[in-house]
Amino acid sequence: MPGGNIRETVEATLELLPDLPHLPELPARGPGADLTGRSAGLLVDLYTDVQPSGWRFVDRPGRDHRRARSYLGEDLDALEEFAQGYTGPLKVQVAGPWTLAATIELGHGDKALADPGACRDLAVSLAEGIRLHLAEVARRVPGASLLLQLDEPALPGVIAGEVPTASGFGRLRAVDKAVVRDTLRDVIAAAGAPTIVHSCAPGIPITLLRQAGVVGVSLDMSLLGEAQDESIGEAVEAGLRLFAGVVPSLPAEPASAEATPGVGVRPLSDPPGTVRSVGTLWNRLGFPPESLVEAVVVTPTCGLAGASPAYARAALSHSVAAGRVLRDDPESAMRS
Repeated sequence: MPGGNIRETVEATLELLPDLPHLPELPARGPGADLTGRSAGLLVDLYTDVQPSGWRFVDRPGRDHRRARSYLGEDLDALEEFAQGYTGPLKVQVAGPWTLAATIELGHGDKALADPGACRDLAVSLAEGIRLHLAEVARRVPGASLLLQLDEPALPGVIAGEVPTASGFGRLRAVDKAVVRDTLRDVIAAAGAPTIVHSCAPGIPITLLRQAGVVGVSLDMSLLGEAQDESIGEAVEAGLRLFAGVVPSLPAEPASAEATPGVGVRPLSDPPGTVRSVGTLWNRLGFPPESLVEAVVVTPTCGLAGASPAYARAALSHSVAAGRVLRDDPESAMRS
């Protein structure tokens, strides 16, 4: 989410998403609030700080580690305050092990992804950190049923061997799919909560994620091709939820922070049209319209941190409205 006021953002998230709120992330606050730094702060017995080239493992906790922990503490305080009495699902996001391995450098300067042993240590540390984090969230919001989201934007590149080296002049070797799958499975098992994986990069490995034990996959629908129909169809038939990114994360037209949410933003004016791509996919797969509400959750295409606060609120509201189309009039989503 955009901005730097966590109390306002938590309050807005609970208000706008009453059926599936989440613990927001505010990367605009700087290092330690970003995807990598925030999740690195959860690691157990592993520490990181910021170097000119990015995040790097260090021997002992320093200022950047403490900043990440402080931000997270503020976020949990706000969640506890505004979610008093809340019962229902609550989503918590953490960077996945492969994205952390692709973005954190070792002490000698290469990325952790280049060292299989470092990848294993990182995954074990992250799994324990996530377990402790979820336990803390559950303590603060005892009525919540926690849903874990592993953010893995680097995952397709890890499998394809497309992650750049620390120098940027080469590419790190591809990681075997079985290793990727088993590592994710171990982290999910240790977390002890239903888990979805989010990646708004092309080539998300849906079958691999299903085999790893996820309950849902979150993706940008515009990046799906018909070549993935079979894997999606098999996954949905197996009970996997599709978190369909169909609401643009940025407005098609500039919108100032003072603008009325949704005004002048054409993509957010037609909820049935927003979910039409999901209906088109359902038609290709031969699934009945009534299965949409059970299998699909409508989301923005990716994070909203680059949008204005007004647009971010409008996008969340529109996601809810588009989701209600799948519940109340699913046939309209499937009309060409």
